[in-house]
Amino acid sequence: MFKHDLTKGFEREHEMHLIASRSPDHDVTNTVDVTSSTEVYRAVCDLLVVHFPDFSFEKLRCAFQDFDRLYSGEYPGFHACDTTYHDACHVRDVTLAMARLIDGYEVSHGPGESIGSKLALLGIIVALFHDAGYIRRKGDTRHSNGAAYTRVHVSRSARFLVEYLPTIGLGGFADLAARLVHYTGYEMTPDAIKLKSSKEHLVGHLVGTADVIAQMADVAYLEKCRDCLYEEFEIGGIARQRRDDGSEVVLYESAADLLVKTPGFVNTVIEQRLEGYFHAAYRFAEAHFGGNNLYMEALQANRNRLETALSSCGNSAQFDLAV
Repeated sequence: MFKHDLTKGFEREHEMHLIASRSPDHDVTNTVDVTSSTEVYRAVCDLLVVHFPDFSFEKLRCAFQDFDRLYSGEYPGFHACDTTYHDACHVRDVTLAMARLIDGYEVSHGPGESIGSKLALLGIIVALFHDAGYIRRKGDTRHSNGAAYTRVHVSRSARFLVEYLPTIGLGGFADLAARLVHYTGYEMTPDAIKLKSSKEHLVGHLVGTADVIAQMADVAYLEKCRDCLYEEFEIGGIARQRRDDGSEVVLYESAADLLVKTPGFVNTVIEQRLEGYFHAAYRFAEAHFGGNNLYMEALQANRNRLETALSSCGNSAQFDLAV
């Protein structure tokens, strides 16, 4: 019993060290500044060039430049991003995670099983624009914040990709990209997405996994849920929903209530999406990192930190995430 408790204590101390030592502006390794597209682009290229000598880095460079233009409001026909949870940093973090999963897959498989440079490029671009559906178009008179499109943002992202890919010479992949992006959302279940090959499904599993693990491993994940995601849920009609009979269903009463329900949500996502729909593709991060899975370790640390905070206050509406 004493040995078990001591081990738990060391694990807790290690998790708290991981959290305290990370910058909120950096990725899970604390080495890449996800506020910078330049840094993320370089990190992605460094990984992909090892496996794909014929990779179209010029197209990827254009995509990163257009991503910056889109999120800053300089892309023709679009406002700047105004969602604070689903922002540019989140997308860069997901894109970096996608490149690492691709690297892990390639490292652990033979040449005959390679994803190939074209699908790898498409997967990175889908990750880069997977939340483009939150960006409001110019002339939008229905909504004043992109979070209003939460329920349909993936379909809107698919529409953006169909329009965008021909501009960088990838029009032939537009339909596939529009399908792959649905692995990052809930508008259709991943097993209902129709693709032509197992490799295409694999890319879908990787991009869906990257979206989950990057955000849940974010050192500020819990604070962002409390301070940003709940507000998006309110604007998007997720926190409170109307039944057909006009009655209201309250899913999240407050930001604190969202946090109270987050451990259950995380557990469900791990079981149903990471382990189930995405066939445990998160394990390719272990091959990338050479053993440890830094994303899953950070995810677990966040979950443990929240559960400790909740237990210390009896799941009341007031608790301290620093516990």
